[in-house]
Amino acid sequence: MSGYWAPPSGRIEPGESQEAAVVREIREELGLEVTPSRKVWECPTDDGGFLLHWWMVEAEPGEPRPDPREVSEVRWVLPDEFHALDPTFEGDRRFFDEVLPGLGA
Repeated sequence: MSGYWAPPSGRIEPGESQEAAVVREIREELGLEVTPSRKVWECPTDDGGFLLHWWMVEAEPGEPRPDPREVSEVRWVLPDEFHALDPTFEGDRRFFDEVLPGLGA
């Protein structure tokens, strides 16, 4: 949704694994190369239309090169800084409040 702060996301293409979708979406949206390490959570989108699969990744060195057709602004934030961004999605706030602290990240 345009105008919202959110972690990178996208759809899984037909025949594509979740891991492959993570790599492709990060490459397309941010121009970064990543290696998925583990799936850590699932939640529905705020409107209930899709199920989000949350993955931790290892990123190759480099700065994001966002695709302006998909991303208007990129910002690295600490988990507690995410809440200062506005607007954000409820599911994303739940991840930073409830899931991430238990991951030891």
